[in-house]
Amino acid sequence: MASASDLGSTDDYEALMSMTDVELLKRAWRQEKAAPEILQFESRLIKRVREQIQLMEETVEEFTESGFDPLTVSLYQMDLDRTQFLLRSYLRIRLQKIEKYMFHIFATAELLTRLSKEEKWFIERCCVDLQTHLEKSVLSQLPYTYQSIFQQSVINDETDMVAKPQLDTFIVCKTKYYLGHIQLEDNADGDPDGSGSQKPLEEPFEMEPNVLYFVRYKAVKKFVEEGKIDLY
Repeated sequence: MASASDLGSTDDYEALMSMTDVELLKRAWRQEKAAPEILQFESRLIKRVREQIQLMEETVEEFTESGFDPLTVSLYQMDLDRTQFLLRSYLRIRLQKIEKYMFHIFATAELLTRLSKEEKWFIERCCVDLQTHLEKSVLSQLPYTYQSIFQQSVINDETDMVAKPQLDTFIVCKTKYYLGHIQLEDNADGDPDGSGSQKPLEEPFEMEPNVLYFVRYKAVKKFVEEGKIDLY
């Protein structure tokens, strides 16, 4: 049975309870696939899904050995295959993000807490092994100021050699709630023309329930983490 924390809100508790774990897994898979950054690992959901997969495998094996109706067995097998595909794809997408942004995730405490125990072990080994390999094969042959794996030059304090997710990426999303006071643009550009004036902020944006929107991920990031927005 699903728990209310899987969607991050108790306001929609009845809808949550009507969803099966496979539907929740499909939602988690869709969220992870559409988000540019790695999201919180759904540990309790994944544990339940793995237990259900094991039970389904045992059921299919038992039905096959007992000469059960082939059509019924094939339907059970199709449901099993669908669940296994979603689980494998969900884990594979997360591993791809970890491999792409490993140094950024490993150096960011907030992102590191989003990983499972196995993912933390994986990213730690990857970072150590890749850094050791690059230092021995390439960086040790370069001048000292260019031997950093994180910076183009040690003179520069910014980690400009570390790949980071693009939070300005546009995403398609929908919500079941009314969400107001969403700031689509920030003032991070400061004074773009050097005139001393700040770039004006756009009017706050509002999202109506059950309407598709095409917005920057950064603007709705908080609501995605709270489970109030579905990505597509």
